[in-house]
Amino acid sequence: MGNKGTRYSSEFKEQIVELRKMGKSVKELCDEYGLGKNTVREWIKEKEPVLNYEGKEISKKEYFEMKKKVRELELENEILKKATAIFAKKV
Repeated sequence: MGNKGTRYSSEFKEQIVELRKMGKSVKELCDEYGLGKNTVREWIKEKEPVLNYEGKEISKKEYFEMKKKVRELELENEILKKATAIFAKKV
């Protein structure tokens, strides 16, 4: 069983994912490195590639960061549209 609250470096996580890609089972990785199954599965899931709009592979983490940024920009855009409408009425 893994240690609750332990922080692992991104390099370590990438190493575990690479070992999984090379054929080691999740159970083997958990036993060898003292990790929880859910932790390893989450790291693998995060590193699965996704295709962006240009057809390039990016990680799921990058994908969700980009998706969050798009939501933020859409919200800012809506605020600016409303502000523009308010200022246009005053003129």
